[in-house]
Amino acid sequence: MPGHPRDYFVVLPDSAAGAAVAGQLPPGTGHPPGTVLSSGAGFRAGTGATGGTPVVAHASGRPWIVARPLVREVSHLRRGDDALVLIGPDRVPEAVLAGLLGGARDRAGLERRLARLPGLHHVVARLSGETWIRGTASGLRRVYHARHPEAGTIASDRPAVLAHLIGAPLDDGALALRMLDFLPHPLSRRVVWRGVYETGAGYGLALPVAAPGTAAVPGPTEHRWWEPPPAELSLAEGARRLGDAVAASVRAHVGGLDRISCELSGGLDSTALTFAARATGPAELSLLTVAARDRYSEDETWARRAVQAAGGSGAAAGGSTGTASTALDHRIIPADDVPYFYADLASCAEELNDEPLPVAPGRARAHLLLGRAHATGSRYHLTGYGGDELFLGLPHAYQDLFHGNPFTAWSHLGGLRHQLGWPLLPTVRALLNRSTFPRWLAGAVTAEPQPVARTPLLSWGVRQSLRPWFTDHANSLITEEFRAAAEHAEPIDPWRGRHVDIDAVRMGARHFQAMEDVGMTIGLPVAAPFYDDRVLEATLAVRLPERISPWRYKPLLVEAMRGVVPDALLTRTTKDHMSSDEYQGLREHAPELAALWTGSRLAERGLVDSRRLLRLAAEPFSPVLVEHSISSTVAGETWLRTAEDAWPAPRTHTASPASPASPTSPI
Repeated sequence: MPGHPRDYFVVLPDSAAGAAVAGQLPPGTGHPPGTVLSSGAGFRAGTGATGGTPVVAHASGRPWIVARPLVREVSHLRRGDDALVLIGPDRVPEAVLAGLLGGARDRAGLERRLARLPGLHHVVARLSGETWIRGTASGLRRVYHARHPEAGTIASDRPAVLAHLIGAPLDDGALALRMLDFLPHPLSRRVVWRGVYETGAGYGLALPVAAPGTAAVPGPTEHRWWEPPPAELSLAEGARRLGDAVAASVRAHVGGLDRISCELSGGLDSTALTFAARATGPAELSLLTVAARDRYSEDETWARRAVQAAGGSGAAAGGSTGTASTALDHRIIPADDVPYFYADLASCAEELNDEPLPVAPGRARAHLLLGRAHATGSRYHLTGYGGDELFLGLPHAYQDLFHGNPFTAWSHLGGLRHQLGWPLLPTVRALLNRSTFPRWLAGAVTAEPQPVARTPLLSWGVRQSLRPWFTDHANSLITEEFRAAAEHAEPIDPWRGRHVDIDAVRMGARHFQAMEDVGMTIGLPVAAPFYDDRVLEATLAVRLPERISPWRYKPLLVEAMRGVVPDALLTRTTKDHMSSDEYQGLREHAPELAALWTGSRLAERGLVDSRRLLRLAAEPFSPVLVEHSISSTVAGETWLRTAEDAWPAPRTHTASPASPASPTSPI
């Protein structure tokens, strides 16, 4: 049903009220007969293995986990009073589940064993009467919780489901924040519904049982289960570990499938995944390349080279070719077929994302690509999302290197300054700046335009700009959110560079959710293997001056893919951009943007000046739109319309300070 999450699960307490909540879940879920998973049972969407909606029961027989896994599999094992459920892309064999659960005395013991698996699963376990729920360290899989008035604490991977169950109103402060392009930690955790809270990535949620002789159940607590690994591996050793992690993640998604597809942009990330996918041995591998309008683009040239190196002939618009084991089907989507950004904004209503995402204006482009992939008969589609955040390396990392090896750091910065045009004195001042994370966060939002390209970026992140079309009310909400968060915020990692690296990966993983949801609308699972926790860990474990370099392009990924990707394809050092398609989209789709601001829901909530936005829609090349991106505001408007149409909830326009993530929040 449009506007409803299509793939989710809910964790319920062992009570009559909890069982009643199962019957209140959105359409298409529930507890139908014959779908309770017994010990060791599994369910894979689309295979007919079980049918209906899988439900894992408490020992009492009441529903514990109600899942609607359109593109994921639920694997379950019970041993006495303990149980383990993994929800992810692949079926985990019962013998593996038994090895994970059998020797685990507590959640720490369980987590040590889970490190053997690709880091792609939601984990729900019951150990010694306590329920333990967590997502992934990369932020690709998240956990939310809320307090139901009758049932107590309930948890889910989708905040909209919890908001529906508790009748939560939207939160104007969180909505205002989402009109910025990038929300730094911990503000990215602010849920857009009141009373729904997000558990921090790298943290899990513990739900205790009632104490003996009492009826009261203690509230949920968060516990850290993941720490970034020390950066101590050489490039060679780290490359071996990364190569193994990428291969395992790809196998977990597409291993054993006969027909799969990859987005082969021609860039290094997509090329690496194309060859990793080919190594799993599908009968047919469809490769899709989107031709660029820019005549100077190199992507299509490199994509054709990749197909030729893989054993194909670089077919033009869909000819099949291949190797002895895998047939390659290379399809080039003509540039004239590709929508500009901001096309068909009304179609965003077909998915209810967890939050407004600034990639929403590109939804029509994603729909086209995935639709073409689905038409090939593909059963799973792989993308290279996450590669830039992981392997390019952000300049902020040189702050970390400067502490331990100032001469190497300054040498690398010299190369970076030459490339980016950073002035000497501002670079030195930025390098010597020792502001704490809370102090930086308190001043991380400004009315000034975004930093220009020549601004040295060596702090805890990038300052965000308030837009000229924001109202005073919205500006007050946003600045108060930053101020309140700074009062109790702690960085993800004490080192600036690692903090920024991990925060960027987690934000990218959030954005990728929009692509996943479009795939679910079409009926095609979509995966980004680079967001696997094991891939993140292998990357962070490499010594910094070897992992990033101003003189080498993604050196760790290049070395990890040697022997998998032909050497000739590992020499690319350029990357194409699509900024012209965004600016042209503002002109081509000005009428749709004007219609969007007519009767604007954001304006009704007092967050934007709709008259200013209407004027800008009529002036797509205005200097204001050159200095300030409008994509996040568009995303907020389209998301808000979808959310209100999906589940009408009480409105509130009362400004309030940022609410904590939970009484025991780690931030």
